[in-house]
Amino acid sequence: MVALVHTIKRKLQLSPEQCSNFYADQYGKVFFPNLTAYMSSGPLVAMVLARHCAVSYWKELLGPSNSIKARRTHPHSLRAIYGTDDLRNALHGSVSIFSAEREIRFMFPEVILEPIPAGQRARDYLNLYVKPTLLAGLTALCKEKPADPMIWLADWLIEHNPNKPRVQHQITEEEHQG
Repeated sequence: MVALVHTIKRKLQLSPEQCSNFYADQYGKVFFPNLTAYMSSGPLVAMVLARHCAVSYWKELLGPSNSIKARRTHPHSLRAIYGTDDLRNALHGSVSIFSAEREIRFMFPEVILEPIPAGQRARDYLNLYVKPTLLAGLTALCKEKPADPMIWLADWLIEHNPNKPRVQHQITEEEHQG
């Protein structure tokens, strides 16, 4: 099983106004004032978690948002273990990739999120950048016929990565001393 990996972590305390902005989609609901008061009452830890299908996997680990219900229906879930009631459920999880992107931008404004291409944009990206390099690597692999083809191809792809940073100008000894 592939675990979740946290890529960024920050401890912070949100003001009531920041909590209101973060939970803006809950505005007007009966519990909104209590939610913003509770979420601004002490420090929290915000993390960006990474994994294939991270949002759905994290939601599965969390269990139902109501910790009391979670204890009955999902006793091994994180909210069943760490939450206390329907408001103080211990952990937050984005409901979708779109809300995750919004929430990451909110908690980590300095982070640059690159859009994940989908549909035709994804096909165009693969055709333009991935397929040519992979085809060249697989062709070289067939010609070479190494004992361990997986390691050989991995090394080849690292060496021939078209996105690898390149030094444009070599500093000579004279320039360095001068």
